[in-house]
Amino acid sequence: MIDEKIIVEVKAIESVIPVHKAQLLSYLRLTKLKLGLLINFNVPKLIDGFSRIIN
Repeated sequence: MIDEKIIVEVKAIESVIPVHKAQLLSYLRLTKLKLGLLINFNVPKLIDGFSRIIN
């Protein structure tokens, strides 16, 4: 959690599947925050590893 405004979920996995996004969405709902970032470091270009999740 960053500054009680955003949750950052960091992964190093082959591919992001829907359960990973659902996990972050659950964190957002439990904390009543609106924005989360899912970052996967196991990609050739880091920009391809970003997912923005909004509650």
